[in-house]
Amino acid sequence: MKKQFNLAMSQTKIMNKVFIAFLFLFITMVAHGQNKQSDSTSSLKSTEWKTLDVATYSILYPSTWELNQSGQMGTAFIILSPQETSQDQFRENVNLIIQDISAYNIDFDEYVRISEDQLKKVITNSTIIESKRIKIGQIEYHRLIHTGDQGIFHLKFEQHLWIKNKKAYVLTLTCEQDRFADYKEIGDKILNSFTLKQ
Repeated sequence: MKKQFNLAMSQTKIMNKVFIAFLFLFITMVAHGQNKQSDSTSSLKSTEWKTLDVATYSILYPSTWELNQSGQMGTAFIILSPQETSQDQFRENVNLIIQDISAYNIDFDEYVRISEDQLKKVITNSTIIESKRIKIGQIEYHRLIHTGDQGIFHLKFEQHLWIKNKKAYVLTLTCEQDRFADYKEIGDKILNSFTLKQ
């Protein structure tokens, strides 16, 4: 009985940790609504790319996008698309959250399940479109595509999740739903360039 109680408490703590990470993610997205102006077509066709290369990972992103490594809201980084017009209140973005899960005895499947449960609690009108394990050679990650509302924004997300060295990495492309198709190609290039190091 005590063992079951401890297991339930442990799962509650894990869910709270995941909840906090996803909450940070959504606050961050909305907080970066108004900044620079730029023509979206030129940013989507940009051929110049920059590299963010740190000890544990690297990622490529278009030179016209803005890199923010301030650690705001618990993110490792946020890469923000240029603002399209002065009326544009949301900047499509890619961000990374890293969670230390060493204190919890969970595997990859359990982490994904907890994440999916939290999405339903955190996002209004949350709908999971795809939840799929992807394996390319020795590299394995989980892809979640989902939609939902955050305040006035109707959003669509593509998330790639990894577990490595007792850390969870959650890399997310966030777009307004009606712009997701426009950003899908460049978003995939950014997401697919992400590499975890040994």
